[in-house]
Amino acid sequence: MRTITIDCSDVCGEAEFWDRYLRATGAAGAAHFGRNLDAFWDALHGGPGWPGECELRFANTSAMSRAGAVQFVESLRTLASRSAPVTVTVT
Repeated sequence: MRTITIDCSDVCGEAEFWDRYLRATGAAGAAHFGRNLDAFWDALHGGPGWPGECELRFANTSAMSRAGAVQFVESLRTLASRSAPVTVTVT
């Protein structure tokens, strides 16, 4: 199984986060991906934005928290803890 690591150390906001996710994964149906956490949940279960069978690692998310995206990062962590089809790690 492939591992995809997305470095979030210099991500300035959610739009850039989703851009990096889509670029790094080459996600299926990217044009129809909603670029929000609900759409990400759907993607992890085979919907638009599906990254394929892989392990996703979002690294350095503490930088996003310092930049004001605390709620987003916490929600991402919660979602990651509940994902079964794709393993998601948020560090």
